[in-house]
Amino acid sequence: MARATVREERRMTTSTRVPGDVAARAIEIRRDIHRFPELGFEEERTAQIVERELQALGIEHRRIAKTGIVGVIRAPGGGPVAGLRADMDALPLTERSGEPFASEVAGKMHACGHDAHTAMLLGAARILQAERDRLGGSVALLFQPAEEGPGGALPMIEAGAMDDPKIDAVAMLHVDVRLDTGTIGVMGGVANAAADEFHIAIEGKGGHGASPHTAIDAIPCAAAMVLALQNIAAREIDPMKTVVVTIGTIEGGYRNNIIADRVAMTGTFRSQDPLVRDGLEAKARRIIEGVASAYGARATLDVIYGYPPVVNDPSLAASFRKYLERETGFSVAEPPATMGGEDFAYFAQRAPGLMVRLGVRDEAAGSVHPGHSPLFRLDERAMAYGIETLVAFARGVGTGAVTA
Repeated sequence: MARATVREERRMTTSTRVPGDVAARAIEIRRDIHRFPELGFEEERTAQIVERELQALGIEHRRIAKTGIVGVIRAPGGGPVAGLRADMDALPLTERSGEPFASEVAGKMHACGHDAHTAMLLGAARILQAERDRLGGSVALLFQPAEEGPGGALPMIEAGAMDDPKIDAVAMLHVDVRLDTGTIGVMGGVANAAADEFHIAIEGKGGHGASPHTAIDAIPCAAAMVLALQNIAAREIDPMKTVVVTIGTIEGGYRNNIIADRVAMTGTFRSQDPLVRDGLEAKARRIIEGVASAYGARATLDVIYGYPPVVNDPSLAASFRKYLERETGFSVAEPPATMGGEDFAYFAQRAPGLMVRLGVRDEAAGSVHPGHSPLFRLDERAMAYGIETLVAFARGVGTGAVTA
């Protein structure tokens, strides 16, 4: 396995107080996980790595929600409990990043930084465990499966991940190519959008391509439907609100001279306002059924409601921003919300929560491609900043300096 050189290790920690060996170990673990990515609820190898590291550090831990893990660093004097969450799963994507430690599993890739999230939380655990007797409060380490789907946060919560010990404030860290390496993003309010999935089935009447008048062609109906659905965002939603309607797949047809009798489409609704979200299905259904009727076809819509928006607690965000700037001297930005989905939303519904952004953008390192791209690369220098940010949150909650 490729490892950082001593010079690289020193450069990675120049602007942080994370020991070089801690940063180097986190990078080593990240690369190991990156080579062997696992999809949601399949993260058995990754979970074993986490368990091995926690065991070596003497941190109590337990399995939960199949491949999830909860580790606990208990402060001798009790006090507030900080939750730190990292996701572990990869994406069904073939890697083309060119990294020397690229995925060795066909069709699977860590293209969203979850390998780094897991490794950074283990790095933070190493530091926090070493100073456990001086901590003002305990720390719950939440290693979550299946963030990319079908969703591991709720199963962990339902199995008691936030109850033993009871978490008073929870944070997560997510790599962000919008921010330069060394910059931390902390914002209050909505941070991510609701992510809902929809399926459309169009039924026409098949026939010969040479005799279209005898058939009902589902393909032009589908084409018109794709365009008409964009009117939801363009003409039916307050322009000061945010909404995305995306058609991700279209499947239909048999061969060049057969008129398709069926077309299936899938897509996603993204929204930040609950009232906007609640109205999207009815608007889409009216358009879909109207277009189908105009073409003489029939259509059905099935909506699968997914993660709600991530809402950062404003007071928690404000106090952590001040604490982080004072204790670390890091550059702290307030990036705008994104339309991406995150099931950290469920953790943040049950305790004051904070989704923190970790800048990883560096052109020299090739860290410029967005998450979910097969070209995704990560500037590993950012991991030391991430480790120190996680440690700062736990320390701040424990001392009461960071609070909602």
